[in-house]
Amino acid sequence: MDIAYLVTPLITWVTVGPIKFLINSVKARKWAFNLVGNGGFPSNHSAVVSSMATLIALREGIGHPAFGVAVTLCFIVIIDANSLRQHVGKQAAAINRLAEGNDKHKWLRERMGHTLVEIAGGLCTGIAIGHIVHAIFGRG
Repeated sequence: MDIAYLVTPLITWVTVGPIKFLINSVKARKWAFNLVGNGGFPSNHSAVVSSMATLIALREGIGHPAFGVAVTLCFIVIIDANSLRQHVGKQAAAINRLAEGNDKHKWLRERMGHTLVEIAGGLCTGIAIGHIVHAIFGRG
């Protein structure tokens, strides 16, 4: 097995996480430990799947079946990140409003999912990291 396929998602995840933390911290004007997780710029999930699709395209070519699978996975992740998880966040906000004043209610996280800009940032970051990994590890 070529190690590049194993380390690409790991490198992407480890790179995008701190970027997202720093951007959220600057926007919040404080350390944003409570904002770590789903949501924010850039989309970690979009970056990971696009880095793998990029690496597969560069190494195997866009005609390879693995590239088709990777692109399909990208679409599924992006649709999930943009629509499904945003709806979950809206439901959490509604539940939090309904339960306001109830001491037994555990506050639900409302910031879920990604905007199209956050997803685009993740895609661009993932594509860049895919190119970097390909340049470092070569053809394999």
